[in-house]
Amino acid sequence: MLKPLAALFFYARFFRAFSVLGFRARVPDPGQPRLDFRGQRWVVTGATGGIGRAIALGAARAGAAVVAIARDPSRLATLAAEPVASPGRVETLQVDLASIARVRAAAGAIVDGGRVDVVVANVGVMRHDYSRTAEGLETSLATNLVNHYALVESLRTAKAIDGRSLVISMSSGGMYGARLDLAALEAADAAGHDGFMAYAQHKRAQVELTRYWNGLGPAAPVAHVMHPGWVDTDGVRTALPGFRRALARYLRSADQGADTALWLAATRPPVAAEGGIWLDRQLDPEHAFGYTRGGASAAELVAWLERRVVGAIGRPMA
Repeated sequence: MLKPLAALFFYARFFRAFSVLGFRARVPDPGQPRLDFRGQRWVVTGATGGIGRAIALGAARAGAAVVAIARDPSRLATLAAEPVASPGRVETLQVDLASIARVRAAAGAIVDGGRVDVVVANVGVMRHDYSRTAEGLETSLATNLVNHYALVESLRTAKAIDGRSLVISMSSGGMYGARLDLAALEAADAAGHDGFMAYAQHKRAQVELTRYWNGLGPAAPVAHVMHPGWVDTDGVRTALPGFRRALARYLRSADQGADTALWLAATRPPVAAEGGIWLDRQLDPEHAFGYTRGGASAAELVAWLERRVVGAIGRPMA
């Protein structure tokens, strides 16, 4: 009984801000500023559906050369066939984003193509079933967090991204319900796995990863973390069907979910000393409830991630 009541309170607390009503209130003119990404090279993960697809096409139609990363070759082909005016273009890279080895290989191919201006770590899954990858990681952890870290670190250490580059991490409003607990990032077995809570932990961890990258100094990329509000995506339809049925008329479109990522890349706002998470072009606090404060630090999270990487592939990221 307690869990349904907590969910009801959470949805009621954030309904106006996260629904399409919040977008309309905070972004009265989505067409401004006019986007111009000519001469830029982007990398977008989870690029074949929903928010990722909207970001990839939005950047390409504004002139960027976009490396679109996803797992399904047929959906990548469909994305590549979308009309994009020169000089923008979409190049595709088929990658299993749950595999560290394949993500690192993909990073190598990206490095060979030259410097990257913008990385959008968009991919995210909420899995209610429990499975482990061939490298021994719980699948949603590997997809949502470990390989998010692995991709950015591979590009950073190879100097494909630098102080002129931007990293945008796609978090979720669900992180407002989680205090970062390293022990809760990955369940040991199916009995201890809660897909909803794991997802919230992974998305809270992205906030701390952003803090870590912004603490590395001027040679490191600038990092921002955002969330898109409640968007009607394939992931929501699959993972939260009851939520979607109840709120279908209030969910945002994929383009509305992508808006803040494109705006961040166009305007390059400075990093706030107090951190924060972007929603609808505005920087909101990282915590909405007192109980989510005081969790694991950015340094503790990165040390934990390095241990998981070493355990999975036998060597550290560097």
